[in-house]
Amino acid sequence: MRVVKEGLPYPRGVYFDGKGTNFALFSDYATSVTVCLFSKNGDFEEERIPLRECTNGVWHGYLDDVKPGQLYGYRVDGPWSPLEGLRFNFNKLLLDPYARKLSGSIKWDESLYGYTINDVPDSDLILDGRDSAAFMPKAIVIDPAVLVKAKLPNIKWPKTVIYEAHVKGLTMQHPLIPNDIRGTFAALNAPALINHLQKIGVTAIELLPIHAFSQEHYLLDKNLSNYWGYNTLSFFAPEPAYMASGELEEISQTVDTLHKAGIEVILDVVYNHTCEGNHLGPTLSWKGIDNLSYYKQAPENPRYYDNLTGCGNALDTTHPKVLQMVMDSLRLWATVYGIDGFRFDLASTLGRKEDGFDSNHALFHAMLQDPVLSQRKLIAEPWDVGPGGYQLGYFLPGFSEWNGDYRDVTREFWQGKEGILSSFASRFAASSDLFNERHRRPWSSVNFITSHDGFTLHDLVTYNEKHNETNLNDNEDGSDNNCSWNCGAEGETDSAKINALRAQQKRNFLATLFLSQGIPMLLAGDELNNTQFGNNNAYCQDNETGWVKWDKADENLINFVGSLVSIRKKYNAISRAEFLTGKLNEHGNSDVAWLNVNGSAMTNEQWRDPNSKSMMVKFSSFHKNEASILVFLNASHVNVEAVMPCTDLFKWKFLITTVLNKETVQIKDVENSKNHLVLAPHSMYVYEGEVIQQSS
Repeated sequence: MRVVKEGLPYPRGVYFDGKGTNFALFSDYATSVTVCLFSKNGDFEEERIPLRECTNGVWHGYLDDVKPGQLYGYRVDGPWSPLEGLRFNFNKLLLDPYARKLSGSIKWDESLYGYTINDVPDSDLILDGRDSAAFMPKAIVIDPAVLVKAKLPNIKWPKTVIYEAHVKGLTMQHPLIPNDIRGTFAALNAPALINHLQKIGVTAIELLPIHAFSQEHYLLDKNLSNYWGYNTLSFFAPEPAYMASGELEEISQTVDTLHKAGIEVILDVVYNHTCEGNHLGPTLSWKGIDNLSYYKQAPENPRYYDNLTGCGNALDTTHPKVLQMVMDSLRLWATVYGIDGFRFDLASTLGRKEDGFDSNHALFHAMLQDPVLSQRKLIAEPWDVGPGGYQLGYFLPGFSEWNGDYRDVTREFWQGKEGILSSFASRFAASSDLFNERHRRPWSSVNFITSHDGFTLHDLVTYNEKHNETNLNDNEDGSDNNCSWNCGAEGETDSAKINALRAQQKRNFLATLFLSQGIPMLLAGDELNNTQFGNNNAYCQDNETGWVKWDKADENLINFVGSLVSIRKKYNAISRAEFLTGKLNEHGNSDVAWLNVNGSAMTNEQWRDPNSKSMMVKFSSFHKNEASILVFLNASHVNVEAVMPCTDLFKWKFLITTVLNKETVQIKDVENSKNHLVLAPHSMYVYEGEVIQQSS
C-alpha cells in the first residue's frame, strides 16, 4: 500500500522536488479527490490514490516514489446536480488544469460526457456511468529543472514591429525548412526563416495559440480541424503536435534563438473560455473538478453557462483561484520559457463582473502590479459577444489594444469611401481620440490591416465577398463586413490593369501601416502575396488554404516591406513615444501638420468635405536636428496635383512611393515649395525633410 504524506497546498499542480512529487488540486465543492497513476503508454490505470488533505479548497498529498515521466490524471467526486451547477462524476478521468506536459490526445467517445447522451428530454441531467480514461490524454510529471531560461531583447515599444503568425502555418510550406520539423517550434529556429524575419525588420513574432487545445468533434466528422487553436485544453502545457522532439526544451531553445536574432516572442493566449463547451459539452477537466468555481453560470440558472465568448462558456476570473490560475500560467510562460508578451483573446471577458465589463478588474491589476508580467508586452483584444462587448480604448494604462477601428477605417479610406478623411487622420495618428488619456502612450494602439481572422492582404484587394465554402458551413461563417475591394474583378484575373491596381493597393495598405503612429502588426504572408482563396475564416483549414504559400513570394514586395520598416525604425518622427499635439515645441516646430494638396493647413471645411480623399501629413521629431517626414496620400481615382509645403528649414529628399509604374512618378528631391507633384490615383509618396545647413 502506497503511503501518502500530507504534502503542501502549493504550488498547484504537481511538483517534483528531486525525491518525490507533490500533488495539489483546487476544488471547493468536491467531497473527494483521487490521483490516478497510469502505465507508460497511458493505456492502463495502475493505481488510485485518494488525497486526504484539503487546505482552503486545495486538495494535496505527497508521494515519495512518483518520478518524472509518470502519467497521471484525477477523479473528483461530489454532488451531481446540474440544476445547481454541480457536475461531479467520479467515472470521468480529468486532466490536471496545471499539467505541464501531455501524453496522447482526446479520442472522441460518448463516455467523455458527464451526462447520458440520448433523446430523452433533459437527458443532460442524467449522470453517465461510463469510464472515460481510455479516451483521455494524460498529464506527465516533469522535472522542472530540465527547462532553460532565455534572454530577452527588451525591444522598446516605439520601435516594435509585430508579425502575427501560426507555428504550423508559417513553416509547413517553407522550401528551406526540413520536412521532419515543419509545423513545429523547431522550424521557427530555421536560419532561412529567421533571415526572412530580419530582412523585413520584424522585432516580435506573435504566435497564434500554442497552449494545448482540443479538436472539435463536429469538425473531425467533416475531415476538418481546429487549426487556429482557440479551444484551450491546458493553460500550462504546449500543444504536443507543435513539438518535433516531444521535449519541452524545444520551446525555450526556439525562444532563445529568436531572442539572439533580436526577435521577441508574444503568445496569443485564450483565458476567456475552455474547450469544454456549453452545458452539453464534454467533461475533460475544469467542468468535472469544480464547475461552479471555474465557470460563469447563467444568471439565476446555473444549469447553463453565461456564454459571453460565443464558445459555450466563460471562465470566472472574479474567483480568486481562477485568477490565480491565469496568473500562474502567465508567469510560467514568462519566466520558464522567456516569453516577451501576451495578446489576450476576447479580453473583455477577462474583465467582466456581474454588472458588466470593469477596466479595474482584479485580474488586470494583478498583471500590472506583478514584477514580471508588468515588464512584458500586454495586448488586449478589446471585445467579446456579451453586452457592451466592444471596449476599445477602455483598458488600463499598461495594456495595448488591437485597434479594429484602425483596420476598418484604413480599408475604407483606400477604397475611396467618401467622408472618411477625418476619421482616417485620427487612426493614422495612433487614435489619440481613443487612447490619449490617463498618460497612455501611442503604442496603446496596435494597428493592423489584416490578421488571422479575416482576409489576407492579397485577398483584401481580390475579393468583394467571402468564399468560405470549404468550411462546409454553406458560406455562412465569417464576417460579411470586410471593407474589401476587388479592384474590378472577383477573384484571380489575367487583367494586367486590375493586377497592377491590386499590387499598388497592397503597397498603399503596407505603407499606411508602417508610417502610422502606434504599433504596426503585419499578418504573416502578406509580404509574400499569400492567399486563402477568399476564405476569411480559415479557422478549420489546416491545409494549403490556411498555410503560408512561400512559392507566391514576390521579392519586390518583400523588399518594399523591408524598406518601410527601415524608414519607421530610422525616423523618430514616425515611431514616436508621445501622442501628436499639433502644438509648437520649444524649437518652433509642430510635431504634425495636416496639409491640403496646396501645401497649406487643412480647413474645417476640407475635413468635412465628403469628396476630400487626398492630403499631406508632415511629421516632425521633438529634436531640432532630426529629419521630418512628409507623406502624400491620394485615395481618389484620379490624378491630383500637389504643391510642396512652404519651408525654409528643409529640402525634401524622396524616400519611397507605392506607385509601381515609375515612369509616371516624379521621383526627385525637392528644394523649395515651387515644385509641384502629380499624385497618381491610389498612391502614396514619402519624403524626408533634410535640414538645410544655414551659412554663417
